[in-house]
Amino acid sequence: MPELEGAIDGQGLRFAIVVARWNSFVTEKLLQGACSALGEHGVVEGDYSIIRVPGSFEVPAAALWAANTGNVDAVICLGAVIRGETAHFEYVAGAAQQGVLSVTEQTGVPAVFGVLTVDTIEQALERVGGKEGHKGKEAAVTAIEMANLRRLIAEAL
Repeated sequence: MPELEGAIDGQGLRFAIVVARWNSFVTEKLLQGACSALGEHGVVEGDYSIIRVPGSFEVPAAALWAANTGNVDAVICLGAVIRGETAHFEYVAGAAQQGVLSVTEQTGVPAVFGVLTVDTIEQALERVGGKEGHKGKEAAVTAIEMANLRRLIAEAL
């Protein structure tokens, strides 16, 4: 049996990027990083669409709608949930994570979890170009690899 691994070449692939407006000072940086990484890996601007939703809780619904169109090879899900003083964090972070996973399970289209779930604003900012790397770029590269892997599996098995 062959060993399969998706390439990180985005040429010819199509993506939806679902991004939450809540905590936009973080999510816009995630979006910029994702778009930059797509371009660096051969994806042209016409091959991805940006879908804006109110918050991270709404990301999975829009990701599912995008995946169900059959017009995208992967969906990149971006948001930022920052812990507060109430249990709200757990509900939103958990729903976002489970919802994004569910998109892939329901549709077979890779949905990549690029939703930050952090305790502080500082931690969020460290993950959009600080010492913790850039999670928006990482999500885009993961989406490219998974889209290519999905194609390989369909051809090889």
